[in-house]
Amino acid sequence: MVDLLEGLPPVAQVLLATGFTWGLTALGAALVFAARDVPRWVLDALLGFAAGVMIAASYFSLLAPAIELAEGDEVPSWVPAVVGFLAGGIFLRGMDRVLPHLHPGNRPDETEGPHTTWRRSVLLVAAITLHNIPEGLAVGVAFGAAAADVPSGTVASAAALALGIGIQNFPEGSAVSLPLRRDGVSRRRSFFWGQLSAAVEPVAGVLGVVAVVVAEPLLPYALAFAAGAMIFVVVEELVPEAQKGGHADLATSALLVGFAVMMTLDVALG
Repeated sequence: MVDLLEGLPPVAQVLLATGFTWGLTALGAALVFAARDVPRWVLDALLGFAAGVMIAASYFSLLAPAIELAEGDEVPSWVPAVVGFLAGGIFLRGMDRVLPHLHPGNRPDETEGPHTTWRRSVLLVAAITLHNIPEGLAVGVAFGAAAADVPSGTVASAAALALGIGIQNFPEGSAVSLPLRRDGVSRRRSFFWGQLSAAVEPVAGVLGVVAVVVAEPLLPYALAFAAGAMIFVVVEELVPEAQKGGHADLATSALLVGFAVMMTLDVALG
């Protein structure tokens, strides 16, 4: 996979990588064809695993390189990381407030954002789409770092990040398709809405890689921005959802496994 990516332009690299993460979202959504429901403990474990992957990716693939890149600049090396990290969280919080959405597992009366008459399927897709924006952006800036020939940015490390995000996208697809199927939506339409939630990742990825290639000094801020947005998603949605299904210990253990897997991928491939 890495050999294939290394010979391509940055935008093509990002499109292939985010196409892969989109594909794993679709694979998760395809669970709707195998069964009407999945045991709650399985979903809690998958959500915990996804949270662990995102936490590890935020540090090893994004924050640590951001700090390293800023060393030697006029400002202290921690400044870009802090500014970008907080800006990423603030951006996601702002999107939460202006876009109507419904987190998987919540009742229709628990819809967040402005009042709307949108259908449940659209609200669920909106929630997961919000979460996929920082993931696509993270992949984009990682490949942008590789294109800029920065010491800590390699195609291998960017590919490892895409692999980790792809793995944790699997439960996100099922988190949309399976509740819709339980509500009586057809299998095909449930699958369609489930995979659609990741369609934003290629767009965000291309925006990320173009931004950092065109304006390389923004790279530390962009890396930290993606990390802040991802951590916001973990704390605001993934961990609470994984913990409220009655399998808190399992979800926590799965989080540790997810963290370890992503850390291993980043160190071994990066």
